[in-house]
Amino acid sequence: MTPKKIAAFAFGPIAGALLSFMTLPMITWFFSQEDIGRMAMLNVVISFSILLFSFGLDQAYVREFHESNNKPALFKAVLFPGLFVLLLTLGVLLSFDNIISIWLFNIDSHLLSVMVAIALLSTFISRFLSLILRMNEQGMAFSMSQVLPKILLVSIIGCYVIFSVAKDIEYLVLANVASILFVCIVFSWNTRKEWLSGLKEKIEIDYLKKLLRFGFPLIFGGLAFWGLTATDKIFLKELSSFEQLGLYSVAVSFAAAATIFQSIFSTVWAPTVYKWAASGEGLENINKVTRYVLLVVIIIFCMAGLFSWVVPLILPENYKSVQWILIPCLGYPLLYTLSETTVVGIGVTKRTGLAMFAALLAFVVNIVGNWFLIPALGATGAAISTCVAFGIFFILRTEFSIYVWKSIPRVMLYGYTLVLINGAILSSLYGKVHYFEMLIFWFFVLSSVVFTFKEELKGIHSFVNYKIKSS
Repeated sequence: MTPKKIAAFAFGPIAGALLSFMTLPMITWFFSQEDIGRMAMLNVVISFSILLFSFGLDQAYVREFHESNNKPALFKAVLFPGLFVLLLTLGVLLSFDNIISIWLFNIDSHLLSVMVAIALLSTFISRFLSLILRMNEQGMAFSMSQVLPKILLVSIIGCYVIFSVAKDIEYLVLANVASILFVCIVFSWNTRKEWLSGLKEKIEIDYLKKLLRFGFPLIFGGLAFWGLTATDKIFLKELSSFEQLGLYSVAVSFAAAATIFQSIFSTVWAPTVYKWAASGEGLENINKVTRYVLLVVIIIFCMAGLFSWVVPLILPENYKSVQWILIPCLGYPLLYTLSETTVVGIGVTKRTGLAMFAALLAFVVNIVGNWFLIPALGATGAAISTCVAFGIFFILRTEFSIYVWKSIPRVMLYGYTLVLINGAILSSLYGKVHYFEMLIFWFFVLSSVVFTFKEELKGIHSFVNYKIKSS
């Protein structure tokens, strides 16, 4: 993938994150902490619907794309099984008396139940349509499909503020569902040629079975991964309160700035590494990529530790502790991204069962951590537990990949990971009392990269100089 195409894919996550930063402070000032917590539960269910009902076929699409001679037929084969089951499930749930809104929000509302169903269906379809743009390297179309809905959401929230709309959960859910639905419409338009061609194709049962054999273990792995990422929010709802859940979700949203890096890297990395695997060339670059990704992970953690004091300046007083909680919240996007570079062997050898096992073990760790920490520490306990669980997830994925493929250097990988996780935990627990000491710690870690990543920094410097001179 050329630098120009990478920049096109990067535009969407960067612009989307900037727009999210505009929206988040507005929401915290306008809506209650409890309602923000309720929105976190909606996001939990949305991620669940994608991971469960995709049956792992979204990953099968990425894996088989470059080897398929009939890509529209491939798309239809991966989309329809999950879509059918999701529609059936939503139909059954909506036939009960508002069970969806009662379980998610502790509110009996038919309107909320219907809006949640629309959000789930739209998100599921958007997930598969986005893969078409991603695999065909249509970066700008992919990015605009992410940016336009964010603009819509900012506009709706802005109108709420200007016209003093009622500050209740229905309007907050409506704004988010409208943006989600708009994503689906934009993706449908941008990919209309591919999916319209796919509608004419017949699903071959033998071909579908082949795809399911690859994706089926990912159903359980998806469930385990969903549990790994959602356990904290569910436990906060059940063992603490919607207020603590709202506080935690705001911290996670600020930490989601790191998902800019995660989104860009994941979008570019998966197609690239599978293309290398298909051609048998380029796989020797994986270790180099891993070191560059580790460098970025260290820098983002350290910058968060050094400058998290900015966050309370733009939030209401009751969100002051977000400053400390967001640092361990970085564990999910950053350690997951780092693991994507070291888990290549599992994808190349198609040993997806090991990916499921890694997620399952980390899921169990997160359950135990949340069970013991949340009653005592609330949102802070959830952040610490999830950060530790993703550290274990990263190590397990790396070791399993080495077991089925080939060894990689990992002393520095594990050493820095342990330092970052411990620093995040100490910051969340003692940052308020020992603020100066934590600043020194993060500055020391950041300074160390000058020596340990000397070659990578030289490479970045040379690349930047080349681009400046050639422009």
